[in-house]
Parts: sequence; structure tokens; C-alpha cells
Amino acid sequence: MGPSDWLNGIKVAVTLCDRDGIILDMNDGSADAFAKEGGRRLIGRDLMECHPEKAREKLRSLLKTESVNAYTIEKNGVKKLIYQAPWYEDGVFAGLVEISIPLPSELPHFVRD
Repeated sequence: MGPSDWLNGIKVAVTLCDRDGIILDMNDGSADAFAKEGGRRLIGRDLMECHPEKAREKLRSLLKTESVNAYTIEKNGVKKLIYQAPWYEDGVFAGLVEISIPLPSELPHFVRD
């Protein structure tokens, strides 16, 4: 089993871009989520083209500062956790990964000390 095998077997969307914002890879969930925009045909395209200006500003900042952005959204009645974070190759900043996880409408929260 290769890395992409298990990544395609989970019900989350994972999109990977390089440090210039060029989309490098998408798992099946991401390709499905962005099917109307082109799905895997988005690979090789600029991530900025897929976002409005406010989101572009945020993405440019994340790429520049190598920082994390996490938030929830609701779209078409589905609540999702969006987690955008830097990824590294051999210890060198290589770009961003975005993970979109569908959440149940009622989500338990546990504090474990």
C-alpha cells in the first residue's frame, strides 16, 4: 500500500500545493469536492485562481509565514473543519496542505488533562 492508497480511502479532502501556490496533488476526496472546478485538472494550476481576493490574501500570508489556519465552515448543510498548514520536505518548507473534514452536526468535545 502506497501513501496515496490510504489517503484516497478516507472521507476527507486533501489538497497539496508548493511554496508558490501551485497545486501539486489532490486525493480522491479533494478531486470530488472540486469536480465542478475541474477536479484533478486543477493539478498544476495556481491555487490563487480558485479563491476570492480575501482568501488569496490569507493564503499568501500562510505561504509567507509558514503558519497554520484552522476554521469551520458550513456549505450545503454540511459543516466542515478546514485545516491549512505548512508541509516540509527534508526539513525545508515545501508549501501548504489543506485538509477538509466533514463534521457531524453535533460534535462532542472532551477535555483530557
